[in-house]
Amino acid sequence: MNVEKDSVRPLTTRPYMPLIKVLIYGVIWYLVYIQLDPFSNWFTYSLLGFALDSHLGGAIAFFVADAPKVLLLVVLITYIVGVTRTFLTPERIRTMLAGRRELPGNILAAILGVPTPFCSCSAIPLFLGFIESGIPIGITMSFLISCPVVNEVALALLYGLYGWKIALLYASLGMTKAVIGGLIIARIRPQRFLEDWVAEFQVSAPEQESTEEDFEPIPLTWEDRLESGKESVRETLSGIWLYLVGGIALGAAIYGYMPVDLVSNYMGKEAWWNVPIAVVLGLPLYASAAGVIPIIQAFLTKGAALGTTLAFMMSVIGISIPELVMLRKVIKMPLIWIFVGIVALGSIVVGYVFNAII
Repeated sequence: MNVEKDSVRPLTTRPYMPLIKVLIYGVIWYLVYIQLDPFSNWFTYSLLGFALDSHLGGAIAFFVADAPKVLLLVVLITYIVGVTRTFLTPERIRTMLAGRRELPGNILAAILGVPTPFCSCSAIPLFLGFIESGIPIGITMSFLISCPVVNEVALALLYGLYGWKIALLYASLGMTKAVIGGLIIARIRPQRFLEDWVAEFQVSAPEQESTEEDFEPIPLTWEDRLESGKESVRETLSGIWLYLVGGIALGAAIYGYMPVDLVSNYMGKEAWWNVPIAVVLGLPLYASAAGVIPIIQAFLTKGAALGTTLAFMMSVIGISIPELVMLRKVIKMPLIWIFVGIVALGSIVVGYVFNAII
C-alpha cells in the first residue's frame, strides 16, 4: 500500500516542477538582462581603459552589450513561441484557413504567419499543403509574405531594443502588407501561374468555415510542451548564430567607425529616394532578423531614419534567393516577380509611414 502511495505522489507533484524551473530561469534572465549595459560600460571604459570618444572603445562597448542582449532576447521569445507552436501545428493552420472567405482568410493567414516557423526549405511543403487543402492562392501568399517579415524574433528584438510602440506598429504594417499583397495576387488570376503538376493538387475549397471539431487534440503534457520550447531554442540558435555574431560585429564596426554625416545623408528621411534605395539594396541580401537588427541599431545611433532602416530590414528578411528558387519549382516567373514587387513596394510604404510619424 505504501509503495502505491509513493509511486502516485510524483505524478501529482512533478507537473509543477518544470513550471517552477521556468519561473526561476525567467528571474535569472531578467536580472542578467538589466545589467548588460552597465557591464559593457564598466568592461570597456573602466577595465580596458578606453576613452569615451575612442572609436575602438565604442565598437567594443556596442558588441559587449548587444551580443548577449540579442542572444537573451532570441532565447526568450524562441522558447515562448516554441511552446506556443505545440498548440498550433501546420495541420491545424491549414484547417483554420480552409474554407475562409477572401478578406477574413487573408487577415487570419497574416496573423498565423507570425508564430509559424519558416525557412526556405519549408516554402514548397507549406505552399503545396495549402493548395491541396483548397486554400486560395491569395490567402497562401498572405501567409508567405507575413512569415519571414513579421516573425517572432524580429518583434521581440524590436520590443526589447525600441519599445512596444515600435514593435506594434511594425507588426501592424507588416501584416497589412501581407493582407493587401494577398488580395492583389488574388485579383490577377494566380492559378494560371501555377506549374502544371502543382495545379493537379488544387481542390475546390469547402463552402463552410472550419470549426473546433476539425481540430484533433494534441496529447502533450506541459512537460512535453516546455521541452519543445527548449528544442526550438536549440534549433534556432544553431541556425542563426553565424548571422547573429556577424551582424553584431558589423553593427559594432558601423557604430565605432562610420561617420555620422555619412549615415544621416544616405539613410536620413530628408531625401525621398533614400527609402527605395535602401529597399533595392536589401532585396538581394538575406539575413535573419537576429543578424540584421544589430546593424539597424548601429545605423540608428549614427543618425539614420527609423523608417529607412526598417524598410531596409524588411527587404533583407522578407525575400531570400533560396526561397525564390524553391518557389520557382511550384509557380511561374510572373508570379515570382509580382511577389517580389509586392514585398519591395510594401517595404517602401512602411518606410515612408515610419519616417512620417516618428
